[in-house]
Amino acid sequence: MENSPSHTNAPYTLLPEDPSPTRPPARFRRPLKVFAATVASVVFLMSLVGLIINQSPGTPARSDHRRSDPLASKATSFSEDEGRLPTGVSQGVSAKSYPSVRNRLSYNWTNAMFSFQRTAYHFQPEKNWMNDPDGPLFHMGWYHLFYQYNPDSAVWGNITWGHAVSRDLIHWFYLPLAMVPDRSFDAGGVWTGSATLLPDGRIMVLYTGDTEQSIQVQNLAYPANLSDPLLLDWVKYPGNPVIAPPAGIEPDEFRDPSTAWMGPDGTWRVLIGTKVNDTGMALIYQTSNFTTYEAAAGVLHAVNGTGMWECVDFYPVSTDSSEGLDTSAVGPGVKHVLKASLDDLKLDYYAIGTYDPISDTWTPDDPEADVGIGLQVDYGRYYASKSFFDQNTGRRILLGWTNETDADYDDLAKGWASVQTIPRVVTFDNKTGANIIEWPVEEVESLRLNSTEFDGILVEAGSVVALDIGMATQLDVSVEFEIEGSDALEALEETEAEIECATAQNRTTLGPFGLLVLADESLSELTPIYFHIAKSTNGSLTTLFCADETRSSKASEVFRQVYGGSVPVLDDEKHTMRLLVDHSIVESFAQGGRTVITSRVYPTEAIYRAAKLFLFNNATGVNVTASLEIWQMNSAFIHPFPLEEM
Repeated sequence: MENSPSHTNAPYTLLPEDPSPTRPPARFRRPLKVFAATVASVVFLMSLVGLIINQSPGTPARSDHRRSDPLASKATSFSEDEGRLPTGVSQGVSAKSYPSVRNRLSYNWTNAMFSFQRTAYHFQPEKNWMNDPDGPLFHMGWYHLFYQYNPDSAVWGNITWGHAVSRDLIHWFYLPLAMVPDRSFDAGGVWTGSATLLPDGRIMVLYTGDTEQSIQVQNLAYPANLSDPLLLDWVKYPGNPVIAPPAGIEPDEFRDPSTAWMGPDGTWRVLIGTKVNDTGMALIYQTSNFTTYEAAAGVLHAVNGTGMWECVDFYPVSTDSSEGLDTSAVGPGVKHVLKASLDDLKLDYYAIGTYDPISDTWTPDDPEADVGIGLQVDYGRYYASKSFFDQNTGRRILLGWTNETDADYDDLAKGWASVQTIPRVVTFDNKTGANIIEWPVEEVESLRLNSTEFDGILVEAGSVVALDIGMATQLDVSVEFEIEGSDALEALEETEAEIECATAQNRTTLGPFGLLVLADESLSELTPIYFHIAKSTNGSLTTLFCADETRSSKASEVFRQVYGGSVPVLDDEKHTMRLLVDHSIVESFAQGGRTVITSRVYPTEAIYRAAKLFLFNNATGVNVTASLEIWQMNSAFIHPFPLEEM
């Protein structure tokens, strides 16, 4: 049905100033030159250094405007009395808490506020801590999700492999733990890993174990019974570990094996993330049986200044179709995506390039947009993503983890922490030829209930338009914006020296304009998701897609930031976005999924029936029209599997 919106033509001071200290906006970092690196032994490491020096003339200094992140640097808004590292750092992994273990709540939360934060259709465990997705696969009619899990607490530690299954990637059944840290080679934790499906039907899982000596090693596990659709029981290979850190690599900087792929010589390859000094890299190992491995002579790829690479992912995409490809696919019409989770920044970066299966090297199409200095998988709270080829539907599916941005004590009080994003289908963007497309799996649309349509709403410069849809806590929103005046872009005269996502209050001729989600009626709390069009000093136009969390909560000590990145908008395209709103998480997709932002928000006022949805236009020079279709979303069925009924 179609509804009439409510217009508010007052000045845009309706969106009050953020009372908390100003936080740095999301920015673009200038690219670095690319160089190769290799490592296998101390002698070989020395030759690697020489190779780097010889092949990287004039590598520019990294720009000093990295975005601030609570897990990457100590937050100054908190007292210094804790004096402790964030959870996980002392154990040799990336920080898992914000900003560190605290001795009080960050806000006077009520039970209603905590209950609201629990999502309705995103996967999360019944209780306790969760982080990276592990070894996703499809087997005998079931999708399997393994994940880093602490069965004892809502903070990181005692990491095991949680396990859940689904018929459709949306409704999930919890299963018993798949693997626990019970051997010398994983006594410190069963850490991140990947699954490989062999042509004969066997399933091989490689995972990082933290040993009794705090050394990161790679271990092999496999199902005890392949005929079991639920894969309830797992066997750890008695000869573990199968890969130990090579000479020249720190023992706590060698982790997260990738899904394996088969080379033209019939042997399998697997990647492991590491670094040498500040050079992040993906080491490559070969195996014919998954029990014995040989290090390749070089590395698949390395990038200076990017630091430790975690959760490396490497997969092919078709340039000719939207079909997904098996991980071993090579040949004409195939590009390869290399993705690394940067430990220093807590961000997932990727680049598209060409893989040479003979030399086992990968070269980015655009060296100035290499891994760690170019495109991000997601520009918000999103990390440790992992893809798999779904042989059931012929799709490449991506899963990712979004952490909490409140405090440890908050999570302990509510009894859980972290959410998995809705699985996304990944394809190559044939229109731009320069990026991937990420789009929610179509199965999420099965949760759609009643819809409301708005057609051609005028949103004047400096105005807010209320959308009468009722409660706005579980939504699937599609919106199309059109800028009034065909010559508006060409007539833009003001330029910006640095193109970046600033707060939604930063008014310019052509923006920002977009949606206000999880906003209360008085707009005392709100989360703007928006486009901002800017002209650089050289005259080129850039469209930014942004999410502003700075006024999303009155809980001032919750970490809130402006996120975003550029998004290509082609000449014949309107500005489009799709939002999945689910209580404390908002997933935002611009231009069909070219740029994606995941936000975590913790409103204190805009909860349940007090949560509203608005259009806004904070431009000074143009009006926009908006057409929307908005679905209320049902809750997913996420419960323990009834094993007693089997």
